[in-house]
Amino acid sequence: MAAIRSRTPHERVIFLSGPTAAGKTHLAMQLVQRLPCDVISVDSAMVYRGLDIGTAKPDRRLLAQVPHRLIDICEPTDSYSAARFARDARAAIGEILARGRIPLLVGGTGLYFRALERGLAPLPEADPALRAELAAEAGRSGWPILHQRLSRLDPQAARTIHARDAQRIQRALEVCLLSRRPLSTLLRQGRTRRAPWRVTRFVLSPAERHYLHQRIAERLDTMWQRGLLEEGRTLYARAARASQQLPAMRLVGYRQLGPYLSGDVSLDTVQQRILAATRQLAKRQITWWRGEPGALWLDPRARTTLDTLLTKIAAVS
Repeated sequence: MAAIRSRTPHERVIFLSGPTAAGKTHLAMQLVQRLPCDVISVDSAMVYRGLDIGTAKPDRRLLAQVPHRLIDICEPTDSYSAARFARDARAAIGEILARGRIPLLVGGTGLYFRALERGLAPLPEADPALRAELAAEAGRSGWPILHQRLSRLDPQAARTIHARDAQRIQRALEVCLLSRRPLSTLLRQGRTRRAPWRVTRFVLSPAERHYLHQRIAERLDTMWQRGLLEEGRTLYARAARASQQLPAMRLVGYRQLGPYLSGDVSLDTVQQRILAATRQLAKRQITWWRGEPGALWLDPRARTTLDTLLTKIAAVS
């Protein structure tokens, strides 16, 4: 294996991304044992305190051994955005580089990676009147109908947004209607400023979809055994006390629990819905990363995955 050349350590930042359940955390822990890396989480769900099981957050023992930055940094009542992530991650990267170590960014939230590296394009401010109009239309026809409308205006954005994700559908339509340009185009353009680091990108994703589906099913079984239902019940009880829908309730695995907790569907039905939603999330993540240039794709089943990753890092160092 090629030796890791330390040219300018302050230039090197590693991105390890991929779909949910692909094994990113396991590979990251292997990499930490071989290189002087500090981990930064790139996950829009793991930022929330108290949501541990349904987000597949690394357990406390692992976090004690290998601290992850940007995990457990806000309450389920808080909103967390790509712009805020970019600010937080830049600060964390600066601290890690100042210590002479390598920032290793690990997660599946593609927009966060993009915002960090390229910045975000200026987007229209929220328009209360338009939002009220869209909400009223959704009340009459349902959010899936508005999702179909988004598919006509911005097919790429629609592929990455669930048909019942009200907030994201509303925002994407709002941007399209106010700017007369697709949200996906604006996000893709970003700002002209580029990150000042040498970034090496990896996407961990199995070549065969059925393997990922099996991993997702097995992980969900473990989540149910560990108490996902009680964790969701606590989140919904907190929302009831606050008399509002919390941002964290939109997350896959928690959003689907609502109808069961209100007595509208059976436990078996909600389990199947979470399984289907998680598979759809993985599909959207893979679609996203296929549109991102310059990444080396790795198969988690390959015995040489870690060596391939290290060799690539050495080649660009």
